Amino acid sequence: MAITKEEQQQNQIAGHKELGHKSLLQSDALYEYILETSVYPREHESLKELRELTEKHPWNLMATPPDEGQLLGMLLKLINAKNTMEIGVYTGYSLLSTALALPSDGKILAMDVNREYYELGLPVIQKAGVAHKIDFREGPALPILDELIKDEKNKGTFDFIFVDADKDNYLNYHKRVIELVKVGGVIGYDNTLWNGSVVAPPDAPLMNYIRYYRDFVMELNKALALDSRVEICQLPVGDGITLCRRIS
Repeated sequence: MAITKEEQQQNQIAGHKELGHKSLLQSDALYEYILETSVYPREHESLKELRELTEKHPWNLMATPPDEGQLLGMLLKLINAKNTMEIGVYTGYSLLSTALALPSDGKILAMDVNREYYELGLPVIQKAGVAHKIDFREGPALPILDELIKDEKNKGTFDFIFVDADKDNYLNYHKRVIELVKVGGVIGYDNTLWNGSVVAPPDAPLMNYIRYYRDFVMELNKALALDSRVEICQLPVGDGITLCRRIS
């Protein structure tokens, strides 16, 4: 479901005027402190360029915030990830964060329904010298995942999988990526606190797209909590990210 122009304006009025300001922190000043003190000083120049480029795009609220990109980069290095997947790319901030964190022979299978958005950020990715790590596939992710699962050799081969796409398919993605990530590997689901709406009362004044996807996000959260195949950790970074470590 697309965000309407009116909803974009409401989001801006609510204080989301800058790219990446998808923080659940109540204080804008505290979020800015985190960015200025710990994120921006360490942000790769190519990430900064891509972030500033994406700020000018009308759908910039879809971008991964820079503090979350920093978290992903550190996580990938901690688990020594080499073979990864990303479902939902947009202009590629999280994709570039991943590519920069992987070793020179690392690989990312990246999927998105819109190549045009990916190509906005592609020149920056190429300039960063990491485009060779990316295998971009345009189109819905589910058929691609189904094809991968058909080949037994693909199962349990991915070190890390990041999902930031259509929320109404999150459970469908989980049913498939759990087979593709290795035991000990990690799946990251983005937007799992969904603008804080997961605790909003039924009559709360929510934007249409927030209300539409809220139940899907909450359904995923409940399912992950009950899934004995994974250990989970839900963090209030960005719009909420849930990390799942496969244990069986």
